[in-house]
Amino acid sequence: MASLETWSTDPHPLLAAIRREGPVTWVEELGGWVACGYEVALEVMRNSAAFTVDDPRFTTGQVIGPSMLSRDGAEHARHRGPFVPPYRLPALEHAIGSWLRDRARALALSLAQAGTAELRTQLAAPLAAEAVLETLRLAAAPSEALAWYRDIVEAVDALSSGLALPVAGPAAFSRLAAAIAATPSASSPVLGAARQTLTEQEIASNVAVVMFGGIETTEGAVANFLWHLFTTGEVERLRSERSLLPAAIEESLRLEPAAARVDRYATDDVAMGEASIRRGDLVVVSLAGANRDPAVFPDPDVFRLDRPNAARHLTFARGPHSCLGAHLARLEMTAAANALFDEMPQCTFVADASTGPSGLVFRKAQRVVVSFA
Repeated sequence: MASLETWSTDPHPLLAAIRREGPVTWVEELGGWVACGYEVALEVMRNSAAFTVDDPRFTTGQVIGPSMLSRDGAEHARHRGPFVPPYRLPALEHAIGSWLRDRARALALSLAQAGTAELRTQLAAPLAAEAVLETLRLAAAPSEALAWYRDIVEAVDALSSGLALPVAGPAAFSRLAAAIAATPSASSPVLGAARQTLTEQEIASNVAVVMFGGIETTEGAVANFLWHLFTTGEVERLRSERSLLPAAIEESLRLEPAAARVDRYATDDVAMGEASIRRGDLVVVSLAGANRDPAVFPDPDVFRLDRPNAARHLTFARGPHSCLGAHLARLEMTAAANALFDEMPQCTFVADASTGPSGLVFRKAQRVVVSFA
């Protein structure tokens, strides 16, 4: 039995061993069944009737109430529907494309003048936070909105760890809801669309979900991509061959998804392979494991720019709960890489000061340090 620390620091050998045991395996330390083969992961995510998110143990729902993240079927479609059009690629490009590229360049330029930089906290994190707030355009200062976001996340983390719900979480959510109510529809196309079918409370719950996904996991995706650029030795090739950036982005997303797993709960007794899953059991869909299934991705632990099917990865999930912000994440990864290449041409990776991806659920490179000649 591996410790949770091992699962956090280096889960990939564990997932490979589990995959060899069968399509679904009980893992005591995770308290549930783990599905880490590609096909079985797809099966679970696509079948929301048999494997649901709608369960009282879902900690995010305890903090922010019902949302697209914690509902299935018609209710899920009702919550999610208004948020889909604003986060399609053409809408995002029109709304924030130029702003995003300019902001990434400005951040990179300021870092290049400092001598050294830590790219997760000084480039990936502010870019992710500012970008999602730019799409929402709330009647609140960015610093306020980010403070509310952090308090909500900390409350969810506390519940997930078996601790009591901190009072700061619900208080932050109430302030977020008040800011949303104070934002005119004309100022925020996202809120304007949501107000056609959702209540203000429902909008607040779903905006909290958008903020969480748009900040936490996108920061991780950008940070992991920057980590891969340097540690795989491909940074100079990509600097000179920008046409390879889309392939590099998909391969980075495959190799280390920022959200390593998604959780579901069985709605009835079901057999999968030799596993007898009981109604109510937790089923952990390991996106990290599915993305390294050798039956789909040969040499799965290797970063390859010529991998023909890298975009088949499951990093953004599949089925009804596929990631709303997939296009936004890719836009940010592209903007961050181009800013790095254009504004930091002399930077050198500082390996002994950097730390790679870690995290049990949300995995991100913790420190990506560069210095300038």
